[in-house]
Amino acid sequence: MAMNNGKEDYSHYVKKFWKIFGYSMLGILLFFLLASWGVFGKMPSFEQLEDPSYNVATEVISADGQTLGKFYMENRTPVKYADLPKSLVEALVATEDERFYDHSGIDARGTLRAIATLGRSGGASTVTQQLAKNLFHGEGSKNIIMRMIQKVKEWIIAVKLERQYTKEEIIAMYFNTVDFTHNAVGIRSATKTYFGKEPKDLKLEESAVIVGMLKNPSLYNPTRTSEKAKKRMEDRRNTVLAQMVKNGKLDEATKAKIEQKHIVLHYHPESHKDGLATYCREYIRGWMATWAKDHKKEDGSEYDIYRDGLKIYTTLDSKLQQYAEEAVSEHLANLQEEFFIKQKKNKNAPFVNISEAETKKILDRAMRNSERWRIMESEGKSESEIIKSFSEKTDMTVFTWKGERDTVMTPMDSIRYYKHFLQTGVMSMEPQTGYVKAWVGGINYKYFQYDHVAQGARQVGSTFKPIVYATAIEQLHMSPCDTIIDGPFSMPKGKYGIDADWNPQNSNGQYRGTVTLKQALAYSINTVSAKLIDKTGPQPVVDMAKNLGISSKIPVQPSIALGSADVTVSEMVAAYSTFANQGMYVKPQLITKIEDKNGVVLYEAESETHEVMSKDVAYAVLKLLEGVTETGSGARLKWGGAGGTGYERMTGYPYKIINPIAGKTGTTQNQSDGWFIGMVPNLCTGVWVGNEDRAAHFNSLIYGQGATMALPIWGLFMKKVYADDSVVFKVSQRPFERPANLDIKVDCYMKPKVKDTIESDSLTAPSTDDLMNLGGYCKT
Repeated sequence: MAMNNGKEDYSHYVKKFWKIFGYSMLGILLFFLLASWGVFGKMPSFEQLEDPSYNVATEVISADGQTLGKFYMENRTPVKYADLPKSLVEALVATEDERFYDHSGIDARGTLRAIATLGRSGGASTVTQQLAKNLFHGEGSKNIIMRMIQKVKEWIIAVKLERQYTKEEIIAMYFNTVDFTHNAVGIRSATKTYFGKEPKDLKLEESAVIVGMLKNPSLYNPTRTSEKAKKRMEDRRNTVLAQMVKNGKLDEATKAKIEQKHIVLHYHPESHKDGLATYCREYIRGWMATWAKDHKKEDGSEYDIYRDGLKIYTTLDSKLQQYAEEAVSEHLANLQEEFFIKQKKNKNAPFVNISEAETKKILDRAMRNSERWRIMESEGKSESEIIKSFSEKTDMTVFTWKGERDTVMTPMDSIRYYKHFLQTGVMSMEPQTGYVKAWVGGINYKYFQYDHVAQGARQVGSTFKPIVYATAIEQLHMSPCDTIIDGPFSMPKGKYGIDADWNPQNSNGQYRGTVTLKQALAYSINTVSAKLIDKTGPQPVVDMAKNLGISSKIPVQPSIALGSADVTVSEMVAAYSTFANQGMYVKPQLITKIEDKNGVVLYEAESETHEVMSKDVAYAVLKLLEGVTETGSGARLKWGGAGGTGYERMTGYPYKIINPIAGKTGTTQNQSDGWFIGMVPNLCTGVWVGNEDRAAHFNSLIYGQGATMALPIWGLFMKKVYADDSVVFKVSQRPFERPANLDIKVDCYMKPKVKDTIESDSLTAPSTDDLMNLGGYCKT
């Protein structure tokens, strides 16, 4: 090496250093360029940065603005920055990215510190980089080379995001992408799951818990119950508070006060099978599948309710829905107790008067339709193996009205146990709009998924009689005050195509002589209904039913006058609503509007309506139905006195609803079905109660009639609605509107009935002590 005046010449080394440095910088620059061009893996386009694609839950929203439930692959509902509390934002920045407002996506100081200490002093990922990771590649690779490539891509994406969005938008997007575990993706799902509230309602200490979870949502999870885990979570929360103090966002005294507190949760994980309106939401899911096929995106693909973040606006009122579900639970838990008692000595419980072969057929059908059968069949098990498994005792959790219960029984015994349970279908609708306000398809969606509002058509009994009366008033120009003889009646074989003489009997086997039509309907006199359909003929009655929106098959036979047809709850409610809507039928409507995740309206419902009868005829039918609640089986809605035999099962009695009510009870053969449909001017509610199988039922009218099985749900529901002034949908207590120049006589004297008594059949006490005890009821 050359010497100059005794000094060593370093120019060679300097040149070499700059050459290496230059090549390194060029290499790094080229590496970044290649990464940004997608050589090391696809990079998000401008459009993807503009509208990041992540799974967003579809929300089902009530008419009063409450989220009833969601459909999702990831339970995520995005929020805007304005919905985040100040404490949450300050906790995030203080803990995760102190210089968030000073950098442009990459924290140079933090990065150099992390490199110098090899990560021992903490990582250097900014909130924007974490957002980039959450949006576009998820968890980091364990391969160091791949992890370096991912880190570079994060930096590039972070810089692009900072150019594309404001700091506030980045914070909101970040919170919307975090998976907080327990099926809670995004800040809104997290706060609802862990604290039972909206993000904007978080307290400071709750914000600290949420931000503390970000480091590792599984490790630092407040639901962990061990003392070690609780202390770890509280220490993590306190670290967040300390960071807030360090950054001037919290004073030491407040920090010290919060540190003395334990973490308090209101933990309630969200599920498709929990919450309000579960049956209705399942109906909406099916409706949306059809809708998506007919309403496609611009690119021709179908909307995905699990990923596309749609907002489905419904007509349901959350308070009415809540009260309907409460009424069902309160009454049927009470009545179910009586059902178990009455089955105590029945060797074939809960089935009554059927053969062994018929019982085997019912149980075999249930076995083959069960989830256990489906799973075992999919696993390749033979039919004999599956059938054998249904006779082997196994651990299981079963439904009871007092909560889930762990037990041991054979799957076949569990089928028989579940056949004991009384089911229900309840629907409320506003007659003038068709808006469905409440929908209860069963007693518990997790265990009983058949929807008795829309799916289950059941024999309607006497609730069909008003349709016969409406036909007679319209065609024969009769009035509620016209008289008719309640006496023996026989229709000869061959008339209207019947294949034998028809001799309808009244339920009590007695006759009242001359009665008005209003009295006849109030007392549900079968011979009068039979005489009316004899005069009109069955076909006009069927036509009237179809015009009232009943699409279920109704045979053109005289026996329909007594309610032999099977009809759904939703059809019956819509039909009755026509009377309250001055003769105009309005198709039930459940969904008013659908929006995409950006608020663009994709669908708006239109009302479907047509005229069925004149205002006068409709009002005349209402006056007939008012007679039922004035002196008939529905009069107990207005009673305030003591009850009688069996009234311990009239849950909520006395109801003391004094405003006008138009309604009708219905009871079918063998007490397999109990109905009550009741109306006030702006709300019609139909209730059906019965066992899943018609062979399972009460033996006596005391408990098996519609006035005991179904009417109490209506009474409880209306009492709750009327008692709550905060209900958005105001349910009327006024009389029905009388048409101007009414030309049908409706004001007729009716001798008041002193007491609504029921002839008691002798009851045989039936049996299955073990199943009754499992249901949570005491033996008597």
